[in-house]
Amino acid sequence: MSDRDHFRIGPLRTVCHVFEGDGTRPVDEKNLKIYFDADEPVFVPEDVRRWRQEIEDDQRTRAVQGADRRWNHPKFAVETVAVTRTDDREDPIVEIRFSPTDYFTFLASQQLDRRLEEGEGAGLTLREHYLAGKDPVTVNGFLSSSFGANVAVLTGKDNCMLFSRRSATVGGNAGRWNSSVNEGLSRVHDLKDGVPDLFGAAHRALREELAVHASDECEMELLSFAMDTGRHQWAAFFLAVLPGLSEDELRERWSRGIDDKWEHSEFRFVPAEPHAVLDFLLDPQRRDEWTPCGPALFYHAMVRMMTVRLGDAGEGRLAVERAIEPAVRRAQEGC
Repeated sequence: MSDRDHFRIGPLRTVCHVFEGDGTRPVDEKNLKIYFDADEPVFVPEDVRRWRQEIEDDQRTRAVQGADRRWNHPKFAVETVAVTRTDDREDPIVEIRFSPTDYFTFLASQQLDRRLEEGEGAGLTLREHYLAGKDPVTVNGFLSSSFGANVAVLTGKDNCMLFSRRSATVGGNAGRWNSSVNEGLSRVHDLKDGVPDLFGAAHRALREELAVHASDECEMELLSFAMDTGRHQWAAFFLAVLPGLSEDELRERWSRGIDDKWEHSEFRFVPAEPHAVLDFLLDPQRRDEWTPCGPALFYHAMVRMMTVRLGDAGEGRLAVERAIEPAVRRAQEGC
């Protein structure tokens, strides 16, 4: 995949591939088709199985020594993703097939630049053999052992977009600015009626990372799907509007404790207007400190916000597009 296929705004460059959606037409929950066979684990090549065993042995040793260690929690691997349209309104229909995997397999498959020792790919890195020159959407499922729900949060009382900075202790993208909250799909927490529950994972992220509970009014929409091609990780983009909450009320809640407070080191609330959000994204002091998919999520969230405000999808996106050039100019003048 070339750089031209990755999301970018002016000088802000990412390795995020937007697979479906632009924020104008959310995916209705009834049009999200999820399939999962709990009895068919994802296929893992011999080399990667060996790397996984190395990780398991190391973590077992650390446990015996009383050292910090990682829990091998059950996860989902993405086997296939397909998009069609409804016959009447041409609304998006997204079908995803998952298979069982685990965290150690994910860690092993993340060694994308480690060289294979066996089989036809011997001597090549995992990335070179399985990803180079291929459509990232259609590659082997073991490489897609992570699927995240990424949520942009809009406070209804004061109309602010919430940005979060990941702490130095998280496993990936430590210290980078990111979505308001994000959560990886878990087979422990996110099964509903026998299949992965993407909306449930998004609500769980709100609860665990922001103390936004089920009793709080929350308007949740699934905007789009994307992939961090650098790490080969899938993401679903959500917008969560909280009509009954403001920045001050959220911060007061956080002062009383958050389940996963350790995941974030900083929160920033920015007026939910295209010029203000774009200025935050493009600020020269912050521009190179984003996770790959964070900017695309907030762009789609702005498009959806303006689409609702103006009552027209085309005008909503155009309002955001018109704000880009002045924002890029302001960012360049601030360098």
